[in-house]
Amino acid sequence: MASFLQVENISKSYGDKVLFSNISFNINEGDKIALIAPNGTGKSSLLKILAGLDSSDRGGEIKFMKDIKVAFLDQDTAFNPNNTLFDEIYSRLGNTYDVIRQYENAIAKADQRLIEKAIAAMDAADAWNAEQRIKQQLSALKLSDLNQRMGELSGGEAKRAAIALMLLQDADFLVMDEPTNHLDIEIIEYLEAYLQKSRCTLLMVTHDRYFLDRVCNTIFELDRGQLYTYKGNYSQFLEKREERYTNMQANIDKARNLLRRELEWIRSTPQARTGKARYRINAFYDLKGKASVSLGQRNIAIDVATSRLGGKIIDCEDVTFRYGERTMLDNFSYKFSRYEKVGIVGKNGAGKSTFLNLMTGTLQPETGSIERGETLRIGYYRQQGIDFKPGQTVFDIVHDIAETVELSDGHNISTMSMLNKFLFPPETHNKRVDILSGGELRRLYLLTILMRNPNFLILDEPTNDLDIITLNILEEYLESFKGCLLIVSHDRYFLDKTVDHLFVFQDNGLIKDFVGEYSEYREYMKEQQAEEARIAKVVAEKVAKSTPAHTENTQRQHRRRLSYKEQQELDKLEIELPQLEAEKSKLEAELSSGELSHERLMEASARISAIIASIEEKEMRWLELSDI
Repeated sequence: MASFLQVENISKSYGDKVLFSNISFNINEGDKIALIAPNGTGKSSLLKILAGLDSSDRGGEIKFMKDIKVAFLDQDTAFNPNNTLFDEIYSRLGNTYDVIRQYENAIAKADQRLIEKAIAAMDAADAWNAEQRIKQQLSALKLSDLNQRMGELSGGEAKRAAIALMLLQDADFLVMDEPTNHLDIEIIEYLEAYLQKSRCTLLMVTHDRYFLDRVCNTIFELDRGQLYTYKGNYSQFLEKREERYTNMQANIDKARNLLRRELEWIRSTPQARTGKARYRINAFYDLKGKASVSLGQRNIAIDVATSRLGGKIIDCEDVTFRYGERTMLDNFSYKFSRYEKVGIVGKNGAGKSTFLNLMTGTLQPETGSIERGETLRIGYYRQQGIDFKPGQTVFDIVHDIAETVELSDGHNISTMSMLNKFLFPPETHNKRVDILSGGELRRLYLLTILMRNPNFLILDEPTNDLDIITLNILEEYLESFKGCLLIVSHDRYFLDKTVDHLFVFQDNGLIKDFVGEYSEYREYMKEQQAEEARIAKVVAEKVAKSTPAHTENTQRQHRRRLSYKEQQELDKLEIELPQLEAEKSKLEAELSSGELSHERLMEASARISAIIASIEEKEMRWLELSDI
């Protein structure tokens, strides 16, 4: 395999903190690599050095293979807020955009020589289909309003636009920093399937363990400033990492045993030591360094008390809520039970955040009632993150809440000690909040929620910006949490580990209660979709294979058994279904042509959705009548 990237002896430090030192690695064509490390240990810094946005401290060398195309996806891509979605993507496709503009200018000037040159460039860049490719990719990522201004996009929509831009570059090598942040599960699964099938080479940082387990074939781990390589996916990495730690611990134990014997020698009288070989003295200090290595890692320690929870939690009775003409919640009734753990899933905009705000009392229902128990103490971890005033420090944030925090064993500790448990040592307490990293902000925000000792935790996208190690600890805490949980998350692994059942948000404000893990729900949905596809296929085959003689014979048989009204309905369906199929085919051809105006594109999209729904309804009725 060709070597796409060679990195030799790069280092990065911030002040006294060494992120990594003289690390080297090689990435070959076809490698799909995930980079794993705790927050603040250099993952994003390493990717920025590779992207040329930062530099190694002490030289080093970075060599990409000549002529390969590299695309970078940052956590936050800067867009021109005034451009429309289509124009922004179109203008950032580099050479393709320039080639199209040159062609348009040549046509405008009617210069035959320039036109011939521009046509050749269009052919070479495959630019003729650029507009259609952009529309198809944006549509696949559920971005339908091509004229929407970039500044009006939500966080999730902006992330999808950035992914579309990356995929449209047809790069040989993709470098991605947290690609699944702010994406709903449907889009994550689309990207996952795309990368599984793609022959591209990949290096990414992600906390989504299912995503990296299914996409990656190699894991890079940054540990104590050094890089370790593991062949295989995330599951295999966990096994091999444990083996490495076991071997390291055995070597450390061996070094400590040798050190004890050497200590006896090194502490002997000066007269005896002068007669010993100098190399043995030097070896002693090398041995001392090996023996003093600690495999222990400082991890976040979540150990806070949970307030007593009474029998009545939150009782919802026929709750309805609308935004204008849109129904976000329709006649929802439910009584939460003690220690219940519920996951909330559904498409972006389905009403999940509205539901959380209704549960907390931030919003009031239009009709129906929501009653809360007297002992209820809600901790609401919002997706927007922590609120702070300019100039506030880490210590200011927690001290404004309380001076002490109650632990699970009933003891109280100071907020300074609690900060230390959440990996904020004393030297960071006077650090301004506005200069914290994304992971540090999330950790601090989680602390401010938990130190109030809630008994009903509401977590809205808690996994964004948290590293895998912190997620493991948070999951362990939530599994044993002595209260109720309500979790909105696009992290499938996180949901599988923490919840007992799901509220599935559907269209028109309806909520389906599914008992089981998220993975089980997805399997159930795939089976449902497969069954619907099978029925549609059977109907289509029956309609297609029906000869005039067969139809006439069938009709005669049915007339003997169907009522007059039912026979009329069947005859009408057998006329309407082929007409609808013909109209559907015509619209599909128009949508694929790439020649429709934006207005006509929206009309055609809406009409084809209505036709598909009508065909499904009529086919089901045709099946019912045919089976009588």
